[in-house]
Amino acid sequence: MNPADVAQSALPVAASADVSLIALFWQAHWIVKGVMLGLLSCSVWVWAIAIDKIFLFSRTRRSMDRFEQAFWSGESIEELYRTLSAKPTHSMAACFVAAMREWKRSFESHARSVAGLQMRIDKVMNVSIAREVERLERRLLVLATVGSAGPFVGLFGTVWGIMSSFQSIAASKNTSLAVVAPGIAEALFATAVGLIAAIPATIFYNKFTSEVNRQAQRLEGFADEFSAILSRQIDERG
Repeated sequence: MNPADVAQSALPVAASADVSLIALFWQAHWIVKGVMLGLLSCSVWVWAIAIDKIFLFSRTRRSMDRFEQAFWSGESIEELYRTLSAKPTHSMAACFVAAMREWKRSFESHARSVAGLQMRIDKVMNVSIAREVERLERRLLVLATVGSAGPFVGLFGTVWGIMSSFQSIAASKNTSLAVVAPGIAEALFATAVGLIAAIPATIFYNKFTSEVNRQAQRLEGFADEFSAILSRQIDERG
């Protein structure tokens, strides 16, 4: 047989195999479809969390900047406390309000001794910092989970797609590219979707973890400075 005739006869078969992304999805096994849909949902969730965190960290930085500017401007801490305690606060302002509330509670109770006041102030500030860090870290576990598990879930779809390719070969008893290509493409598509979900999740997780640590260090630095200020006043009153 003429090789040209063989090539011409193979063209319709090859042309009939649609390997576009949409076609690969609809032709995939229902398990692979479930894997792809799950990974795409995780990818959307990752980006939603990332956008929310970007705005959250930006607001927190601006809030810290405004508070530090007001705190170190020379304004009375009593006046600053009255201003901030009248509304819900977060971040550095919440740490300041918690410390001042404990300070005023101890002195307004007319206690004869202020022994242990410094320790109580340090504890309430540490609790406030821990709550703030917990607020900043919320849903970061989702990013870590998607970043670590996404490639393996995609690999599961890959394995299933390759199994479908071998089943097609066994059923048709034909090893031509037209028979094997759809299953291989389906398998690689599942891998790609897994990476699409996992790579941004890993990048965002590392970035946001670093940002949480940076803001936690900033809070702890302010807590140490404010604790030293209150310690001097306790010594003067003692």
